[in-house]
Amino acid sequence: MRSTLHPAALAGLLLVTLVAAAPAAMADDRYSPREPVWLPEPSEPAWWMERERPAPRTMRRARPEAEMAGLMPRQVDPRPRKASRQFDPAFLPKVVAYDGGERPGTIVIDTEARYLYLVEPDGTARRYGVGVGKPGFEWAGVHTITRKAEWPSWTPPAEMRERRPDLPLRMDGGPNNPLGARALYLGSSLYRIHGSNEPWSIGHAVSSGCIRMRNEDVKDLYRRVDVGTRVIVR
Repeated sequence: MRSTLHPAALAGLLLVTLVAAAPAAMADDRYSPREPVWLPEPSEPAWWMERERPAPRTMRRARPEAEMAGLMPRQVDPRPRKASRQFDPAFLPKVVAYDGGERPGTIVIDTEARYLYLVEPDGTARRYGVGVGKPGFEWAGVHTITRKAEWPSWTPPAEMRERRPDLPLRMDGGPNNPLGARALYLGSSLYRIHGSNEPWSIGHAVSSGCIRMRNEDVKDLYRRVDVGTRVIVR
């Protein structure tokens, strides 16, 4: 006689078989190859990390060349610049190399660079700092020294007294005189190379056309040049 299993008994036997085989399968799976695990680069945050928010964009200032080209209006300070009350040591006297081509003994004044050169015979020049004419009073030309004076008196010209009614008709020479310790008169013009009681103005465009120097520097120049010396103002 053939024996048959009840369906319920058959299902139970199958479950027992699967449960018994599971530990062996798990043991074998422990040593089986696995899919590679993705790790973020050190410089790249993982998706679960909080990422840095980009910095807000700011308006960049236009480059100076853009302003110079007229691509945008340039900000202008309406206040006029004033000369500092400190003397700039860059304008101290100095012997420098010079190859301008002028004869030794000639005075050459570079109004742009604010230097006066006394040409020497050995390819050098004595360079002094100077103050020059302010805007509207610039000039250039060639003159000769026609007169020399120590502690000169000063007679302001009529045109200057019209602009400055507070000026005296005449001022005797002395430490308070704006012509300073020495003066070298240029041709028949009203211009001079002279000293100054405002040494901080050297290196600036502040005069009414005269070339001003420190008192100690104009004294040094005064003893090195004579009447008839050629003066070139550029």
